[in-house]
Amino acid sequence: MTNNNDLLNIIKNFQQQHILVVGDMVADIYLQGIIERISREAPVLVLQQSGEKTVAGGAANVVNNVATIGGKVTAVGLLGNDNAANGLKNILSKNKVDINGLITSNDRTTITKTRIIAGGRATVSQQVVRIDHDNRTPVNSSDEKKLLTSLEILLPQCSAVVLSDYGSGTITPAIRSLIIDYSRQTGIPCIVDSRYSIHDFKGVTYVKQNDAELAAAVGMTIKNDTDLHQAGKLLLNQMSAKGILVTCGEKGMVLFENDGSINTIPVSDKSEVYDVSGAGDTCVAAFITAIAAGAESTAAARLSNYAAGIAVRKMGTATVSKQELISILEK
Repeated sequence: MTNNNDLLNIIKNFQQQHILVVGDMVADIYLQGIIERISREAPVLVLQQSGEKTVAGGAANVVNNVATIGGKVTAVGLLGNDNAANGLKNILSKNKVDINGLITSNDRTTITKTRIIAGGRATVSQQVVRIDHDNRTPVNSSDEKKLLTSLEILLPQCSAVVLSDYGSGTITPAIRSLIIDYSRQTGIPCIVDSRYSIHDFKGVTYVKQNDAELAAAVGMTIKNDTDLHQAGKLLLNQMSAKGILVTCGEKGMVLFENDGSINTIPVSDKSEVYDVSGAGDTCVAAFITAIAAGAESTAAARLSNYAAGIAVRKMGTATVSKQELISILEK
């Protein structure tokens, strides 16, 4: 069994890995306001804006996490010609992310999720509403061609690929086929995290789902471990994958492998769970970077479990640093 010293040695190899992250890049915007009064126009709070922060979300959060844990990473996706895109590029560039694969579309806007946070000197700040600005129209042929051209150049340079599908349509059928076919032909590992359309990605090396997504994917109600194991094995067979990593909240993770083995990995620390936002992205980033660095899938899952455990102890969509991972393993 892999021990923590083995995991530390795997982390040392992260800097040599080039991970390609393809998918729906999201700008998470947090608008903070101090509660002043109740509006005369309607029974709603009136806030005096006190701050604004943009962080990387969706596929961009996977990108950011690969960068902060020490890997080399290139982001591939579509952005609009807008302030949200500029903010996202600045965030990623600060972490030395290669953003040359981010295409500016004249037909789409940057995907944003804007959270309004209300608070005051004597009150706890809370999210009161979230406003999503998504793209519902299919990717046009010109933008798709630019993405395909970029991928044909970038794929031979990478150690592994992440397909991060949040349902906004960036990963078109042609893009999906190109990446999965390349992965199978070359042996380069590829992992998919898809919220709504996991079966479209049949043939990938690894699949990441949470337990609710798994239940929906196989049309089952998961009430216990027996149900979970049945569902995991069923999806593994349907996807023709090497492994499926299922996150189960406070119960940890379960890794299903095509040799029939099932490995349950309990959470590393239940004492301080503040926010699960983006923890799945952290999990994917750590898992695939470890696989690229030569880790066995069980060791990669353990490492991703530690990384996710750090992420949930932070507020909002958060990243995990290489040093944080090293510190928790050394303990």
